Amino acid sequence: MRRLLAVFPVLLCVLLGAPAGVGAAAHEVTYDRYSLKVDGERLVLQSAEFHYFRLPSPELWRDVLEKLRAAGFNAVSIYFSWAYHSPKPGVYDFTGVRDVDRLLRTARQAGLYVIARPGPYINAESTGGGLPAWVKTVPGRARSSAPGYQAAYREWLHRINPIIARHQVTGGGPVILYNAENEYQVNTDAAYMQDIQDQARADGIDVPITTNDCCDAGSWSSTWATGPGAVQIPGVDDYPQSFECATPEVWGPWGEGLTERLRDDIPVFAAEYQAGAIDLGDAGYDKCRELTGPAYMKYFYKNNLVTTGATMFSYYMGYGGTNWGWLAQPNDVYTSYDYGAAITEARQLTPKYDEFKRQGYFLEAVAPLAKTDAVTSPATPDNPTLTTTARANPDTGTQFVLVKHADRAATGTDDATLDWAAPDGRHWVPVRVKGRDAHVLVAGYDLGGQRLVLSTSEIMTHALIGGRDVALLYGTAGSPGATILRYGSRPVVKVLEGDVRAEYTGGDLRLDYTHDGLARVLVTGGGRRPLLLLLGTDETAAGFWRAETGAGPVLVRGTELVRSASASGDTLRLAADTAGGQVEVFAGPATRRLRIGAEDVPVTRTPSGSLLGATRAPEPVRLPALTAWRSRAEAPEAAPGFDDSRWTAADHTTTISPHQPKTLPVLYADDYGYHYGNVWYRGHFTATGSETRIDLNAVTGLRGNYLVWLNGRYLGSAAGGVEADSGDASTPPNPDPGPGHFEVPAGVLRPGADNVISVLVANMGHNDDWIADDLRFKQPRGLVAATVGGAVGGTPISWRIQGSPGTDPLRGPLNNGGLYGERTGWHLPTYPDKSWKTPSAELAPGVTWLRTAFRLDLPKGQDAPVGLRFGGDPSPAYRVQVFLNGWNVGQYGGDIGPQRDFVLPAGILDEHGTNTIALAVTAEQPVAGPGPLSLFTYGNVRGSR
Repeated sequence: MRRLLAVFPVLLCVLLGAPAGVGAAAHEVTYDRYSLKVDGERLVLQSAEFHYFRLPSPELWRDVLEKLRAAGFNAVSIYFSWAYHSPKPGVYDFTGVRDVDRLLRTARQAGLYVIARPGPYINAESTGGGLPAWVKTVPGRARSSAPGYQAAYREWLHRINPIIARHQVTGGGPVILYNAENEYQVNTDAAYMQDIQDQARADGIDVPITTNDCCDAGSWSSTWATGPGAVQIPGVDDYPQSFECATPEVWGPWGEGLTERLRDDIPVFAAEYQAGAIDLGDAGYDKCRELTGPAYMKYFYKNNLVTTGATMFSYYMGYGGTNWGWLAQPNDVYTSYDYGAAITEARQLTPKYDEFKRQGYFLEAVAPLAKTDAVTSPATPDNPTLTTTARANPDTGTQFVLVKHADRAATGTDDATLDWAAPDGRHWVPVRVKGRDAHVLVAGYDLGGQRLVLSTSEIMTHALIGGRDVALLYGTAGSPGATILRYGSRPVVKVLEGDVRAEYTGGDLRLDYTHDGLARVLVTGGGRRPLLLLLGTDETAAGFWRAETGAGPVLVRGTELVRSASASGDTLRLAADTAGGQVEVFAGPATRRLRIGAEDVPVTRTPSGSLLGATRAPEPVRLPALTAWRSRAEAPEAAPGFDDSRWTAADHTTTISPHQPKTLPVLYADDYGYHYGNVWYRGHFTATGSETRIDLNAVTGLRGNYLVWLNGRYLGSAAGGVEADSGDASTPPNPDPGPGHFEVPAGVLRPGADNVISVLVANMGHNDDWIADDLRFKQPRGLVAATVGGAVGGTPISWRIQGSPGTDPLRGPLNNGGLYGERTGWHLPTYPDKSWKTPSAELAPGVTWLRTAFRLDLPKGQDAPVGLRFGGDPSPAYRVQVFLNGWNVGQYGGDIGPQRDFVLPAGILDEHGTNTIALAVTAEQPVAGPGPLSLFTYGNVRGSR
């Protein structure tokens, strides 16, 4: 925080409570081989990824961003999704949940820099990789200089770039870096990469331009280091653990997981470093969080810091969020995009958050980290199972020694003595490192007004508080620790709490101890200002929060979160989340009163000089039962007499898709402007009476399906085709789903008359385009072949198609598909459902809607995120779209994924009013309805959200 405030004065205004309005001071962003610099001041950039489009509640953006800042992050990385803002060519929406001006203002107010990532391609496991589905109908290869695509992406950039430009650090805003494209592959199209940058500069972008290379520097940034397309600061994406969430005990194959130095003139930038995983195997995101948990973070993140000297980090993800509506790319993810991140989908903090905080506070507090060179390790362990790597600041001589266990698979503990040639003398000190662990130890460091000779405890933070240095160091519970400080004369050492042994020899004060709970040592005299040394474990250190006030920094212990602090007279005010219990504040002696939120907290002074008080537990949350369900079957489209004359005639005979249909007309949904969700087809033919079957083929993406009726008789269902990287997608590449062959039942055909085939296709989103291959990206959705009689060129069929009737102006283009109930508003809270019936015990094949309303009045001044839980076992025979107050907040079913709990985010959820849940259940066969359903809370704190 200290260095951040020095280089970003606008944030100081925020943290002191002053408005950060227009006209804030401008700043200059530069860099050298060591680090970024703002106004000449070096900066270690610690960023986490956040996707506003996966949290469609702007009031909650601040909550997540403040939580990131409170963990020691000084930046946030943000993809801007083209698809989210543009339902069709020339139409863009930056209002409501798409108000990115508000997003960037909120980031600045939270005290965060921004890495802006507008693509045009973003991937992010989002539909089309962030490219609008209408781009599939644009001539020319996507992610290239092809004229059709170029006109499209320039249109997007000229809409989003000016918004980003007016929020740059150079104009007093938060945007510090601009990311061009995303994981663009070697030798694809240098002119395209160059044009993206040229458009950015023309639109006013003047901060450094970067990009993220995937993976392990295997792409163009090393090849095009100085030629066309090269960016100023290329970075590397690294995912050492891959995405094997089902086996979190097995560490990944990527060696040490080190990010690379791509050029000698730029900082080492871990542009996307793994901080979670997509759940490829449906193991559940708790397993992904275990896969990339604190042990992994300690080993890999600290390795990057010391072994490669990286000073720019962006972790993917900090907060994952929700694939609400039809946002998800179909082949990797389901509704939840929790990602196993440090902050859960329901905005809860996890042990991963604690480790980010321990490391983040360290990066902010210890300024010499921003400029280091690799050196021969000055510390040698006498145990070969432990290894050391080191760096040193060339100006201050400060040493940073990484001590790690040699066996990444080990679960034991190893002790050693370090023979350490520190800048201030040689010492022998004990160290203990467990398997899958690593420690960054510091020597030769001016710790405030103190001189730290060395310590085998890790530094979390230190601050000048009330005329004395307060330093928080920590280590693994039960491990030995030694801290040596230099004094001009013998100081006075008072152990206030814990078991700490002190010895002063030849100017060095040596403290020996075992990490256990929280020890407190007060050191005075010796020619230096007083020092309060706090020696804790990983767990006790995680309970501390640091915040800045106009009177200086404070440390807080015992709250669930500290968002900000301010001092006025003798009162310290905290914007904090609390769950009840003790709270301790380390502030200056002038502070005698504590106020948290709107409540005064009685406090007493401790021997450590801190203030100790207690907060009240939050009021319990009472949630209603979900009862009084009403039901109505839909799918009138299946009836032969349904009037489809206003539907779009599906009569195209050509398509720009690289995948040509095997039968005409072209039935691809995107070719007719229906891009997201369910699509209905009705095919009319005059029967001869000899037709025996209907052969259909649909490509839907993974987990998609289609249901078929003939003259109102339900014939059955089939799984849709899935992703094909190349080849003819008109035939599903996976032979398992295969084309659908539907036998015509006796007595259903009407010879010589009009017969109607009705097909409901559940399209699950669009393929990404990460290899810039139109065969992948432009794979069609919907029906790709259709015949009657089983032979090509058989009975002619004339087709009509209907999808979503238009873009919901509030919820955007990704919220709705083309179900009858969606087209007529059955999902909306205002729809009159009084005439609907009590649900039957069994649902017929097709689509049945269920609706109920409930009232909430959650305790004010508390944050208790609410979820919807499906009880019982999900069935592969049905899928459910879940609507909350008109918002499609998820999809549930045995073929969809393992998810049973769905977050109902505040803002969409009325926490003090009436809410409506609507379920659209699409059944492939007669089934019992989903349930039972209930509401629950993910947590409950008093807070200032």
